[in-house]
Amino acid sequence: MKVLHVITGLGIGGAEQQLRLMIRHLPVSCDVVTLTNPGAVAEGLRADGVRVTHLGMAGNRDLRAVGRLTRLVRRGAYDLVHTHLYRACVYGRIAARLAGVRAGVSTEHSLGHAEIEGRPLTAGTRALYLGTERLGSATVAVSPTVAGRLREWGVPEERIHLVPNGIDARAFRFDAESRRATRALLGLPQDAFVVGGVGRLVPGKRFDVLVRAVAALPGVRLVLAGEGPELASLRALAGRLGAADRVRFLGACDASGPGPDVPAVLGAVDVFVSASREESFGLAVVEALASGLHVLHQACPALDDLPAGSSPGARRISGDPTELASSLRSLADLGPPRLPPPTAVAAYDIRRSSHHLMDVYRHVLATSRPLERAES
Repeated sequence: MKVLHVITGLGIGGAEQQLRLMIRHLPVSCDVVTLTNPGAVAEGLRADGVRVTHLGMAGNRDLRAVGRLTRLVRRGAYDLVHTHLYRACVYGRIAARLAGVRAGVSTEHSLGHAEIEGRPLTAGTRALYLGTERLGSATVAVSPTVAGRLREWGVPEERIHLVPNGIDARAFRFDAESRRATRALLGLPQDAFVVGGVGRLVPGKRFDVLVRAVAALPGVRLVLAGEGPELASLRALAGRLGAADRVRFLGACDASGPGPDVPAVLGAVDVFVSASREESFGLAVVEALASGLHVLHQACPALDDLPAGSSPGARRISGDPTELASSLRSLADLGPPRLPPPTAVAAYDIRRSSHHLMDVYRHVLATSRPLERAES
């Protein structure tokens, strides 16, 4: 089986990292096309031996990209085209159909109630999504919560398949020596109480809540792993609150970079916070639990969709900075020990997710009638 994955961009992000991890565990031949931004994840995929092509799309309305992508799909003689993220789903579904590939799968990584990948859910956005969704064969939801939102949108039940995001829990296993080394590398005192956050620095992630809460707690430090358009405003906020020397912005924490990767960062902190108002899954929360951390979170479908008691180290917060500061003060006073990874972590093993995705691929190939290549 030969599969082409089409994604909007390959900078550091949850969907992008999930694609790379999933490809490592799929027993099929995979190539990747990125419409824009062949960033750090593209470099990582190439290091893994995956062929990555940058389509060079100039913007959302660069319709010439459809022709370029159609020719690429046709030349590659792919059995199946798998698209990821909104723009790639729209353009990739059209190109696959024009190239004569009817076996099309799309993964919905970032569908919320009010936005999709940070863009407002307008009537036009929804209509374009649903119109092109019909060109594929199946839509994958990364959580039952997302599956429910797809049904509410009008995607037929029989086209929705649940394939949860997955992690390699072994990569996040706590190691005391790594903790000491990472703290030394980042200039963090070994005895300091350190709060951690991971994700794109965008408004919806609400990292300003973490900055405000930590600023109200003398001696407590914050490290944020991620990059994005909110970096300058978050730096300025930390400065105005007198906490600039206690807040570290680490940028993209990728294994191929000079600094620590995300597992090392999680190993170096004492508590993890996700103040995001809306999530489709909550991958960083599961990774933090795999590292044995206490977790404070506002929205996390990955945990909400599991039985009660699956993640005893996680606690829901309202997202109010004052309440968060109070919760962090209590944890700092306790000096919380590392916890064993809860059952929630085992539920999201990447190997299990890859088996589920292969089942979707087989189903799609078995039920999709080939199109005539001359149609393109």
